[in-house]
Amino acid sequence: MISINTNFQNLSQNYLFAEIARRVSVYKEAHPQKHVISLGIGDVTRPLAASVIRAMHKAVDDEAAAATFHGYGPEQGYAFLRDKIAEYDYRSRGLDIKSDEIFISDGAKSDTGNITDLFGADNVIGLTDPVYPVYMDSNVMCGHAGAKYEDGYERIVALPCTEENGFSPALPDRTLDLIYLCYPNNPTGTTLTRLQLTAWVNYAIAHHSLLLFDAAYEAFITDDTPHSIYEIEGAKSCAIEFRSFSKTAGFTGVRLGYTVVPEELKYKTADGGELQLNQMWRRRQTTKFNGASYISQRGAEAIYTEEGRREIMANIDYYHENARVMKSSLESLGLKVYGGVNSPYLWVRIPDGETSWSFFDKLLNEAALVTTPGVGFGPSGEGFIRLTAFGSHDDAREAMERISETLG
Repeated sequence: MISINTNFQNLSQNYLFAEIARRVSVYKEAHPQKHVISLGIGDVTRPLAASVIRAMHKAVDDEAAAATFHGYGPEQGYAFLRDKIAEYDYRSRGLDIKSDEIFISDGAKSDTGNITDLFGADNVIGLTDPVYPVYMDSNVMCGHAGAKYEDGYERIVALPCTEENGFSPALPDRTLDLIYLCYPNNPTGTTLTRLQLTAWVNYAIAHHSLLLFDAAYEAFITDDTPHSIYEIEGAKSCAIEFRSFSKTAGFTGVRLGYTVVPEELKYKTADGGELQLNQMWRRRQTTKFNGASYISQRGAEAIYTEEGRREIMANIDYYHENARVMKSSLESLGLKVYGGVNSPYLWVRIPDGETSWSFFDKLLNEAALVTTPGVGFGPSGEGFIRLTAFGSHDDAREAMERISETLG
């Protein structure tokens, strides 16, 4: 008899975004004439930058000639892209990140899920609440979360992020082995200051913990908030960083990201040996991943040119304008809104008497708007919805008009 991975039984019944898609599909089938505006899943809508398109077209032409054809590439990514990342994303900020510490992938979602391969099943894991569901579900799937209880999991420690603490999780009063942090945050759209990030790095060093830092939205930062965890002294000895081209360069359909695993990350084994996470991740990727495409990596390389940087920042500014309009409009209705400044996400306190899912259904059925119920990100998300600023200007304005009419 086949033995299957029964950890899947411990997952919540539906993946959040799959449940949203199901409800939206039911609504669209019943109302085919309605123009449904999505402010839910964070998918971009602006076209790829012209310089990216040109670079990808040239890469396609490369594949059409024997002299320039590229087959299997290096699993950790081509040097031409890793070198650009090291120079422009890190060394330009005074950060000593080497090309060999950078691993190109098909997206940060894959890497944040696959990173569990490096760790044993007995670690105590800290997750902010609310949290991006992939962090939780990937640990449940591989058995690292431990036994499922009514209010959580055996080896998962919730770090509440609430209005009361300014969405900044308190340092735990116990030792956590692995700690997932995402800032600018998904879903709340909030950030941590340099001082707050320093406190987490100091905690990790003192407790021999590892920070898994998701910086997928760093390109949206507009103030002096750190773009990288490595801007904090000591972070290279206690942190892995995930980055994405999805929101930075509109690559949600292209699929590309990268992970930084510093060479300083070394840990003792039970038999007295030592393993380096950089080499472990390299071995994991060369075994289970065949590398991102040459064409997509040439496209990403183009965003590190002066023209490419200007073009992608124009798209990010476009989304920032949507966020500004949305935030202003919602606040004029008396709603409390967080985020939307250093992030494409707005975290909106819903009216009294509603739950996250009831308000989701209200906006879908009465205003043909798709949002994301906050409770889908964890218990502390109850009472909120998440909106994204990735639509068109026209849709953003019309969506705000529909909400005003619905609440009026």
